[in-house]
Amino acid sequence: MGRLDNRVAIVTGGGRGIGQATSLRLARDGAKVVVNDIDDRPARETVEKIEAEGGTALAVVANTVDLVEAERLTGLAVEEFGALDIVVNNAGTTRDKMFHGLTDELFDFVLDANLKTAYHTTLAAMPHMREAAKREIAENGAPDHNRKIVLTSSVAAMMGNPGQFNYTAAKGAVISVTKTLARELGAFGINVNAVAPGFVETRLTAAKKEGETYGIPAAMRDMAKAMIALGRLGEPEDIANVTAFLCSPDSDFVSGVTIPVTGGQLGGM
Repeated sequence: MGRLDNRVAIVTGGGRGIGQATSLRLARDGAKVVVNDIDDRPARETVEKIEAEGGTALAVVANTVDLVEAERLTGLAVEEFGALDIVVNNAGTTRDKMFHGLTDELFDFVLDANLKTAYHTTLAAMPHMREAAKREIAENGAPDHNRKIVLTSSVAAMMGNPGQFNYTAAKGAVISVTKTLARELGAFGINVNAVAPGFVETRLTAAKKEGETYGIPAAMRDMAKAMIALGRLGEPEDIANVTAFLCSPDSDFVSGVTIPVTGGQLGGM
């Protein structure tokens, strides 16, 4: 028996990195996982990995910056699996620029990718999560089980990071809205929490090569590793493990918190 048996989960940005690791972990815990991404190939690759391990999953390509797309995503989850119990708002990206060179276009793009996606996916989930809980309360006096919403912030929002005014603005807002949603949704047995990854090995943190959009300078990677008490960079699975806890019954009395997953990263937290 898995601790997420009979639960249905959506993971946004589920095709790569932390999102893929989270999708796999939730499936291993027994959840039926809807893997959402804006790219078809990585979403389907994640589903294939889940199915190869005996799990159940569905790939849905949707850009949840658009509320209509978010509503299509949550609707397909319920249509395919009959319910929606867990939403992991993992989608996000960076477009770094020192503040004096930042443009409205870069600012808006990063806020949309990291904050509006979470806003719209969570909003689109409400008819399926909040209303289901209300029906259960009316019939039985309490929800049948706790439903879970997890958002992805970043340790950069707690510490600040040069060149990431747009990113830290979005990820700082994630911490704030997590507290607000926890207060609003607690009466319906919906837990709302966030994880704040530190330096994790993904395409966003790989050593940057000439002409590439993603990645960071190798010297910055070395400096980040030197600041981590456990002496290694994080892996996507490190974040997925904490997210899985927040999605599980083990965290039924945890809500409104942001958990840093940093390996003991030093420097001002």
